[in-house]
Amino acid sequence: MGVYSREILKGLAATQPSTAWEWFYRSQRFWRARGEPKPLNVRRRFLADSWGNRDAQLFHGLNQRLPSKRFRCQISTFHDLFVLTGDYSTMEFRARFAAQAREAAAASDLIIAVSAFTAGQIESLLNVPASRIRVIHHGVLPRRLPDVPRENIVLCVGAIQRRKNQAALVKAFRILPRDWRLVLAGSHGFEAAETLAAIEASPAKDRMHVTGYISDTELAAWYAKASIFAFPSLDEGFGMPVLEAMAAGIPVITSNCSSLPEVAGDAARLVDPQNQTELEGALQTLAGNQPLRQSIIETGLRRARLFSWEKAVAETAAVYNELQLSE
Repeated sequence: MGVYSREILKGLAATQPSTAWEWFYRSQRFWRARGEPKPLNVRRRFLADSWGNRDAQLFHGLNQRLPSKRFRCQISTFHDLFVLTGDYSTMEFRARFAAQAREAAAASDLIIAVSAFTAGQIESLLNVPASRIRVIHHGVLPRRLPDVPRENIVLCVGAIQRRKNQAALVKAFRILPRDWRLVLAGSHGFEAAETLAAIEASPAKDRMHVTGYISDTELAAWYAKASIFAFPSLDEGFGMPVLEAMAAGIPVITSNCSSLPEVAGDAARLVDPQNQTELEGALQTLAGNQPLRQSIIETGLRRARLFSWEKAVAETAAVYNELQLSE
């Protein structure tokens, strides 16, 4: 959501310099943001839930949440609804998330969904008609990679948690030859203990590395070195790491469920994330077949070029115009 917010906000301000933009911040972010640079056509505002000036022509809530005191026109972006469909969070967080999502869906004049999969969930779970939903895919950040040789590394990027399904990847990885390593790049998330226990129990644990939180520079180094990217997530609203890996020239293995087939297209090996045999087979096939890896790399590079933040910004501006013209 942080990447999405930065790219959309900065892109809109840059492409429409004659428009006055207001960036609203809730209390936990407002004071920290005051010292950060901003475009000349932007001013910062404090966002209170139930009070404050609502004179803006249109308000866009970037994280599937809207304040209780409404603006004249309102749009919200929905990134995912996995909290409502699986046991991937605490009960307290689920209840709070569900209430905010339902309130935002009901109060939005139009909703932006980051994938057709998420749009379908908004329809079915929140009872929003398709006529009020617009699908706008994420883009891919250009990332400068260090010029280093590829190594026999299977890379997975994302918080270590049940939904990301790294435990299944850990179990499948053990079949690869001893000259391969597994790198899990991400901080500990909800129920990370399952993955950590799988590592401890694996005969290949000496070839596994959990990085914890890493900077973008460190992440770029892993993207440059890896030879396979594995992302067997159980539920994604979009799946940005899949495109990042493709853009970095890594062949991708990912899941055949949620939004991931929509994002990956024909440029990745799709597997059932709950079928260890399928995941093992995909890993083994790619690890032992360099020409196949190269073919998937080339397809992935072409696929990644279809997704840009410039396109996402233009499509977002079109949704604004659509709503304002309909007034």
